[in-house]
Amino acid sequence: MQFGSVDVEFLLKILPVLLKGAVMTVELTVLAIFFGTIIGLFVALMKISRFKPLAVIGGIYTWVIRGIPLLVQLYILYYGLAQAGIVELKPFTAAVMGLSICGGAYIAEIIRAGIQSIDKGQMEAALSLGMSYTQAMRRIILPQAYRRLLPPMGNEFITLMKDTSLVSVITMVELMRSGVLLDSTHFRSMEIYLTVAAIYLLLTTVFVYLISRLEKRLAISDGE
Repeated sequence: MQFGSVDVEFLLKILPVLLKGAVMTVELTVLAIFFGTIIGLFVALMKISRFKPLAVIGGIYTWVIRGIPLLVQLYILYYGLAQAGIVELKPFTAAVMGLSICGGAYIAEIIRAGIQSIDKGQMEAALSLGMSYTQAMRRIILPQAYRRLLPPMGNEFITLMKDTSLVSVITMVELMRSGVLLDSTHFRSMEIYLTVAAIYLLLTTVFVYLISRLEKRLAISDGE
């Protein structure tokens, strides 16, 4: 069945395969956000630490990871480590590691900027009340910073979702790889990749909606 130049039967045939790949894309995104946020938080705290060696290590991490394209990092993790005889990672493991490590470097900078945007006097006041640095950070600084972090963090999470398309180069069968495999069989690039693009657009739209809802809910809870 065709509507104009659109072959509906073909789209219905490939849609289940692409949706299966989309599920893997969402799974990779969720894991990358989870681990990337943990990495980012620790690295951000390292970078603002008064212990100089930690600050230096955190700075080197963000400098190196942000300076090397994610695609290169994926090749190193999947192909490079195996060829060097260090460890042979499965595609899924290498994909999650690559996305988390790379995302963590950018998230670290977002968190660092958010923490440092809080007036320094609040930390001084907390310390003068007898709180430790860790207690002051956990009870005073971070609760104020998280609202400022949400918009840029949301943007970074969306970027991570789109970056999952790069893991297709290490044979990870997510949405993009599913499209490539279908194209190699059916040779109908326009229909396949337009459908892939539409699914990515749908996923990012849902994500933007969820982030905006969260921002509104936080605004209401804070009485704005």
